[in-house]
Formats: sequence, structure tokens, C-alpha cells
Amino acid sequence: MEIDRILDLFLYSIPSIITGVIAYYFFREHTKNEDGRRRFLLKKDLQVNAMPLRLQAYERMALFLERISPSKLLIRIGPISSNKEDYESLLIQSIENEFEHNLSQQIYISDKCWNIITTAKNATIQLIRKASLSEKTDTANKLREVVLTEMMERISPSDAALSFIKEEVSELW
Repeated sequence: MEIDRILDLFLYSIPSIITGVIAYYFFREHTKNEDGRRRFLLKKDLQVNAMPLRLQAYERMALFLERISPSKLLIRIGPISSNKEDYESLLIQSIENEFEHNLSQQIYISDKCWNIITTAKNATIQLIRKASLSEKTDTANKLREVVLTEMMERISPSDAALSFIKEEVSELW
């Protein structure tokens, strides 16, 4: 009699246990889905807020590249004296100041883009230094002429980096 009672109790408990296990799995899946949905909505909100900041960073870096483009840099910054070393230092200092002013923008753009921008800056500085070391260059005005002549023969580092920025921004859409 007692065994029958235990057996009956066990048989009545099985549906409750099965129902409990099924409910547990449903609630667990529901909770996972809700967490995923919340994360998705949070990420979406963050992207909506971060997108203008990222675009602004790309804009500022595009402006930086335009400002250090040798042809525009030489027009904007004229020589103070005829000494080519002074003019070379002035141009390089201007590029470095522009770069330092925009240094914080690197957190909003990709590492690859930042590396390309840094490379363009360094290549522009090297171009100015190389032109200054040339035997043809003896005055500040001659330095300007040599750099501009060099830019007529090839694409400037700034233009190459700017086209990369344009490609990267177009991928954001």
C-alpha cells in the first residue's frame, strides 16, 4: 500500500516536474532574447549619438589634410625671410601644430585611417626637408618653387590620404 502511494505520488509529480523544466527553459530563452534586444537598442542609440562625432572627426581630418597639402600650405604660409632653413622650420612647425590640434580625433576614426593620415603628414614633412636639401634650393622662394614643382609631377600625400577618408566615410552609410 505504501509503495502504491509513493508510486502515485511520483506519477503525479512527473507532469509538474516536466512543466517546471519547460517553464524554466522558456523563461531562460525569453530573458536571453530580452537581454539581446536591450543590447541591440543600446548599441543602436550609441551609434546614433556617435555617428555625428565620427563624421565630425573625419571632417576635421579632411580639413587637416587640405591645410597641410603642400600647394595650399605654401600659399597660406609665406616666407618671413629669404633663409630657406627658417622657412622650412616654419612650414614643418605649422604642420605639427595642425596635427597636434587634431590629435584627439584619432579615437573616432579607424586605426588604418589614422595611420594613413599620420603617414601623409610625415611624407609631407619629408618632402619639404628633401626639397630644402636640394642643391637647387638656396632661398625660401626657391624652396617653394621646388616643392610646387615636385607636386606637379605626382599626387600629394594629403590627396592620397583624403581619398582614403572619402572611401571610409562612404562605407559608413
